[in-house]
Amino acid sequence: VRMQLSRRGRTPGLKRRGFIKTGMEIARKETPLGLYKGLGAVLTGIVPKMACRFTSYEQYKLLLSKDGQVSTAANFWAGLLAGVTEAVLVVCPMEVVKIRLQAQHHSMADPLDIPKYRNAAHACYTVVKEEGVGALYRGVTLTALRQGTNQAANFTAYTELKDWLQQKQEDPSAALPGWKTAIIGLISGAVGPFTNAPIDTIKTRLQRSPAEPGQTALGRITAISNQMMKQEGLRAFWMGITPRVMRVAPGQAVTFAVYEYLKGVLEKGREILPGGQYEE
Repeated sequence: VRMQLSRRGRTPGLKRRGFIKTGMEIARKETPLGLYKGLGAVLTGIVPKMACRFTSYEQYKLLLSKDGQVSTAANFWAGLLAGVTEAVLVVCPMEVVKIRLQAQHHSMADPLDIPKYRNAAHACYTVVKEEGVGALYRGVTLTALRQGTNQAANFTAYTELKDWLQQKQEDPSAALPGWKTAIIGLISGAVGPFTNAPIDTIKTRLQRSPAEPGQTALGRITAISNQMMKQEGLRAFWMGITPRVMRVAPGQAVTFAVYEYLKGVLEKGREILPGGQYEE
């Protein structure tokens, strides 16, 4: 977020900082605690986000399947729709609060350095009080586009890699070991960020500050894009890609490994009884 919001690219003679330098500057000026700004918003939103993602994905996949078979195209659309669903229900408000907290330059160790937003709950309350509930959905279109493309690429790549690896096994019907699931989750998780980095950068800048009176969402998106291109160049649209991939890819590795494990446990615990009934 700090790299995406940085104005160093607009000032002649000032080089953009890489992610290591950015992290070191945050730790130096704002203490290491500054690296954890927005954690409350992330922790609050991560559980409902994942629940929404996998539940909606399975439902969309069921609706798009034909005779019990799910094609690659159906899997792609199920992932895309799941991403849009989680963006609208959970991710957008969470991102607005998180970005407002992370955009603040203040030391968390100095009691006299009082920020505008003290924590996730206070940030949410302040945004709603000053700007209205609609402010929590600022950038919802870009968020839906980012999450949709993320999960479309994520689930499609994961499913294709999983099927390919299973065919290579002696028993194609056997579940993959956890370490293989984690590796393909890591690979599939890296696909989305590389493809939609410009969307994410524009979204971050859009959600950082209140809307100007009379300016439409499309007008702000266009203005931000034009300003970035003129003042910072094409490279600015990919700022922050390294830490983003380093965050998302391992996260997806853990997520898919845990998801497949728990899914296997739940399916094994279900005994089929006569008459097609099930018992847990």
